[in-house]
Amino acid sequence: MGPETMKKAVVAALEDIKARDIVVMNVKKLTSMTDYMIVASADSNRQTRALSDNVQKKLKEQGAQVLGVEGEETGEWVLVDLGAVVVHIMQSKTREYYNLEQLWGGPPMSLKPKLAEPTPQP
Repeated sequence: MGPETMKKAVVAALEDIKARDIVVMNVKKLTSMTDYMIVASADSNRQTRALSDNVQKKLKEQGAQVLGVEGEETGEWVLVDLGAVVVHIMQSKTREYYNLEQLWGGPPMSLKPKLAEPTPQP
């Protein structure tokens, strides 16, 4: 399974279990360890584990090999290593604290609701 197909399959598996704020980063030029890093948010420990399980199940069904999984015990932050794609499933507070998107050169992640701009007065 190629990196592009794997990336799409991971996003679909995350969407199946209602992951929020899914961000896909192409990190080929930044590291030789992986091609894509995918970060997604979950609302609870149970959901992080369910998302991880679904990613592993769906990718194995399509012939991908899961190289490693870390963090399922606590469920705050679960990492699924698929080789060409590394998936980070995090609870919102943990994701905001570590801000992997900005660390890896992507746009800064803001999980806080944006306030409406004030309307100019004539």
